[in-house]
Amino acid sequence: MLLWILALLIGLAVAVLQYGRAALTPRSAPLAALRMLAAIVVAALLLDAPAGRARIIAPDVALDASMSWLRGAPACASWREALDSAARIGGGSWMRFGDSLRMDTRRGEPVDRRSSLRAVVDRATGAGRPVVLITDGELDDPELMTTLPRGSRAIVRRCAPGADVAVATLDAPRTLLAGDSVSTRVTLVAGGAGAPAGRLELRLDDAVLAFENFPVLEPFAERATALRGVVTGAERVGVLRAIVRASGDREPRNDTLSLGVDVSRAAAAVFVSTAPDYDAREAVAVLRGVTALPTRAYYRVAPGAWRTDGTLARVAESDVIDAVRGAPFVVIHGDTGIFGAPRALTHGALLLFAPPLTDQGEWYASAAPPSPLAPALAALPFDSLPPLSVAPTLPHGDWQGLVAHRAAEDRRVALVGWDAPRHIAVLGAAGLWRWRFRGGVRADAYDALLGSLFDWLAAGRSDRRAAVPAAETVRAGEPVRWRRGASGDSLVRITITRRSATGRVYSVMLHFSDGATIAESPALAPGVYDVTLDAGSAVLAVNVSRELVPRRATVRGGAVGGAAAVGDAPSTRELGWLYLVAVILLSVEWILRRKAGMR
Repeated sequence: MLLWILALLIGLAVAVLQYGRAALTPRSAPLAALRMLAAIVVAALLLDAPAGRARIIAPDVALDASMSWLRGAPACASWREALDSAARIGGGSWMRFGDSLRMDTRRGEPVDRRSSLRAVVDRATGAGRPVVLITDGELDDPELMTTLPRGSRAIVRRCAPGADVAVATLDAPRTLLAGDSVSTRVTLVAGGAGAPAGRLELRLDDAVLAFENFPVLEPFAERATALRGVVTGAERVGVLRAIVRASGDREPRNDTLSLGVDVSRAAAAVFVSTAPDYDAREAVAVLRGVTALPTRAYYRVAPGAWRTDGTLARVAESDVIDAVRGAPFVVIHGDTGIFGAPRALTHGALLLFAPPLTDQGEWYASAAPPSPLAPALAALPFDSLPPLSVAPTLPHGDWQGLVAHRAAEDRRVALVGWDAPRHIAVLGAAGLWRWRFRGGVRADAYDALLGSLFDWLAAGRSDRRAAVPAAETVRAGEPVRWRRGASGDSLVRITITRRSATGRVYSVMLHFSDGATIAESPALAPGVYDVTLDAGSAVLAVNVSRELVPRRATVRGGAVGGAAAVGDAPSTRELGWLYLVAVILLSVEWILRRKAGMR
């Protein structure tokens, strides 16, 4: 109504400005009325005034059923209040959302392992009905709330926070080398009331590898800790655990984060660098993460002085040479001829990572010619990659994997390779670490280049098993990711047995489509699982849901949404005939003005 009053005032003002006091005379009054009506119609169209009354549509009610409601608060009444609100507003009918969207009016505990809003938004926008969201404020995708229909609102009910500390992340290699050190990075996060001081332990099965005491944490504070320990024992599959212990911690279920690992007695890959730098450090991380090979890295810090990766323990040069001579996969970075002819010294896959001796200026990766790596490199964002320093010349290989340009006529090959009699590659570039450090698509490009190169060098024999769990922690409610091993089959059958009193067995078929190296299987309940597959076995640790890890609320109560709703009043802009009315009114006024002798 307010918009129509404003349009009326605008129309009256336009008529007065055009005719002034003459608008009151018998001669000009009809003309002024026509001008006023035309101006009212135009103003209403510009203001998009409503063309009718809005209808009140009863909203749907969606109740967040994620486990975060009950995180460490057994005496909290917020969940019961949320159920009462859903019953009152929904008239006895409401939906639950989280893992999925479904009609569920039971008053049972919230059990969903996610807080996804996507299904609610898709249903609401498709039907055009507003939604009342009842949540604890911790949604995975709160940005979707703006796309809900107009008239939607959120009701947030939260429990009073309590002291809590949780293990949020555990970054560690999935393959450990017995007798060598393992470097991990553990992130702790505090609850809404902070966390008491405590002790963080790193355990391999029942053996403590390392520990560290941590101080009191502020609310929602995060603390990243590097823990190193020496792996001992025979070859086996085991479980690496980060465990936090703190007096007064209210939620014990989030105090442990586990990762299934393989323990090996022999190194399958050796990385040697005579000029350790960012490129060497990042390449070692990718080698361990992508291939899951038990890897030893050696750095020359001075002529004749070598150190091992991680602990920086001294090692004799003769030991480094023996490791290079015996490993089936070798990467030599820097001076590739430090031990003599590298092809004669090694017997397996070989990467010569040979950056130029002097700065060659800025060269930009621009193309990935046909090669075994081309499927992974074809989609690189060449127009946004940071510059490299590329060696002037490289040997002529069987194929060229990466080409760089500086000007239209300046072209250099940065990567070449040979398929026979064994896989050998030469990477003559420096500065690749810039891709990794820039993050986003550039970091993805770095992983694609080094990852596909290491995969090719390992020739699919990085693991004799048909598939292995990916090198990342797995949480309940999330699909399990698997990396292709030695098998070339696109379908791999695995058997998963849970370590519990019931010993439930799952048979899963993994589908590696179109040459993909990663496949996913359905989510599993928390626990430790033994995996049986062709040519070996593995262990899979599934941790509690992320809903049990403290995080800040992402939603506030109040009106949300802005998309069109079914009950919205019709818009004047949707009425095409109003445009015609405005034109007719102005045309009639003009004709009458001409007859009256006015301009």
